[in-house]
Amino acid sequence: MLLESQDDMTLVGEAGGGAEAVRLIAQLHPDVVLMDVRMPGLDGIEATRRIVAAGSRTRVLILTTFDLDEYAYAGLRAGASGFLVKDALPEELLSGIRAVASGDAVVAPSLTRRLLDAYAHRLPTADTAERTTTPAEPHPGIALLTEREREILTVIGQGWTNAEIASRFHLAESTVKTHVGRVLAKTGSRDRVQAVILAYEAKLVRTS
Repeated sequence: MLLESQDDMTLVGEAGGGAEAVRLIAQLHPDVVLMDVRMPGLDGIEATRRIVAAGSRTRVLILTTFDLDEYAYAGLRAGASGFLVKDALPEELLSGIRAVASGDAVVAPSLTRRLLDAYAHRLPTADTAERTTTPAEPHPGIALLTEREREILTVIGQGWTNAEIASRFHLAESTVKTHVGRVLAKTGSRDRVQAVILAYEAKLVRTS
């Protein structure tokens, strides 16, 4: 009812489980899907992974209890563009959908970092890297970044907003947006959330 009340939104489908969601998205190609984590059969994390792997342009919002839900990090790694609290206010839900539809992340950068910090143990550490026989290859997109773009990716990973980046580097916000866009394009990041994860995995940001 909430979605249908909006002039710029149309509800095109509803699924009772992850497998059904994957099938419907392949048929209907929605702009955004609200994905629950706990569903019968295929869960929301695996459904998100399959949607992204299929090359779908549909952006996924994970619905979570958010109390640093253990599934939220997995959802982001699977390719979700962000996460929403299940008891979010109607205006928060609507603004989140619109943000993701336009290519933005729906979580504040500081919350993204808080989540990643809490689950940093899932990322490879220097010690584990040394013990592996085949060290992980650096992300190829990192090498394509200019020095300034690398700096931008680092502070994105630290949870800085565009306004904070502009102030720190004495740049116009429009210039910052251009840099962020180039970082996303060169690294193949779907959105800012994925760039944060990349910054952590590339060790540009150290966990607290």
